[in-house]
Amino acid sequence: MDQAVSVNADPDMPSDSEGHGSRWRNWSGFWLLGLCNNFAYVVMLSAAHDILKQQGSHNSTSPTPATVALHVEGGNGGNRSSYDCNPVSTAAVLLADILPTLLIKLSAPFFIHKLPYGFRVLVCVATAIASFLVVSFSSTVWMSTLGVIFASVSSGLGELSFLSLTVFFSRDVLGGWGSGTGGAGVAGALLYSALTQSGLSPRDTLLIMLVVPVAMVISYFFLLVFPPSFPQWKCREAESVRGGDSQSRRPLLDGSDEEEEEEREKGAEEDKVTGPLTLIEKLHVIKGLLRFVVPLGVVYFAEYFINQGLLELLYFPKFNLSHAEQYRWYQTLYQVGVLVSRSSLCCVKISRIWALSLLQCVNAVLLFLSVYYQLLPSAWLVFVIVIYEGLLGGAAYVNTFYFISKETGDRQREFAMATASVGDSLGIAISGLIAFPVHRYFCSL
Repeated sequence: MDQAVSVNADPDMPSDSEGHGSRWRNWSGFWLLGLCNNFAYVVMLSAAHDILKQQGSHNSTSPTPATVALHVEGGNGGNRSSYDCNPVSTAAVLLADILPTLLIKLSAPFFIHKLPYGFRVLVCVATAIASFLVVSFSSTVWMSTLGVIFASVSSGLGELSFLSLTVFFSRDVLGGWGSGTGGAGVAGALLYSALTQSGLSPRDTLLIMLVVPVAMVISYFFLLVFPPSFPQWKCREAESVRGGDSQSRRPLLDGSDEEEEEEREKGAEEDKVTGPLTLIEKLHVIKGLLRFVVPLGVVYFAEYFINQGLLELLYFPKFNLSHAEQYRWYQTLYQVGVLVSRSSLCCVKISRIWALSLLQCVNAVLLFLSVYYQLLPSAWLVFVIVIYEGLLGGAAYVNTFYFISKETGDRQREFAMATASVGDSLGIAISGLIAFPVHRYFCSL
């Protein structure tokens, strides 16, 4: 590449060329990128099931336009369980949507630096457009599944790319990104519900939503203010970073408190090294990331075990909402909690992610016992718990990436941000696998 790229040595503060107006544009740009990146992921499955119903496919679940991403609901399909169950766990749909994302996050950090950011964004936009078109015009189950896969690829590639992109801007853009991804859950569900309930067909609704990938293009290419030397269309085979202020951050390495000062000095020297990370260096960074990735994965494992394995079983017949309406509100209120906590980085920062994972596991155990023993007397208590669940999950997400960005050396930061994004997807995938036998057990009672 012709020019060296300079990562902001102190991402908490604006660079010399970044004024207040530029910082506001960048925060807003990352907010829109977060919203657009997760939007197709949020609406795709409920839309796919609506389309399948129009096709007359033999689908035992009832489509629910207001359902948030990854969730399918309906009646008990004629089963004779003491629980009002779907014949197939919602975890089946969860796995169909998360596995492509997981595969991308596991493999892409090792080669994605060879693809320019501009090209990656165009791939995300193209696959998002393909997801809307394929599902809206699908005539078979496999075509609708292919559309869901396109949405998953777009979301997975976009998340690791945009998280890596934040290292070129002031660190407050992480708050914009997190808030935007949280807003996608609420906005996607509400917009899809509003359009379909106003009389539009699911197909027409999806075609209208093609404006979302267009908004991603506008946000990235026209709203963000890039550093002058940013390699928009060039791969980053070589890079040069400033090391002057690197001692203010500790490299992302394992070690005791006594070694902290030595690691700082070592990190300052490492930050002066130019060139891409070697495989050994990448593995060393991954080892240091475990203290962030493992708690994040545990949070999302417990979170999606609740959402996919338990919430559909928490039905209160005497409540003034139907089973479908109760489930819809569970998911909507959960997304509201996620939106609030992912937008909280400017107000509060939590470094002990392990504490959030512990509290989320307590939630999962409490709701599991509530399903088994039918302890909770009313859906109102579940509403409170799922809001709290969303608050914990959203807080774990934004604070994990904030402290990875803060505590990683300049040279390792871009790779670390992309690699750490696998934590939540891995936790979600494992929860989907475990939710299958749990759902089967309860529905066989």
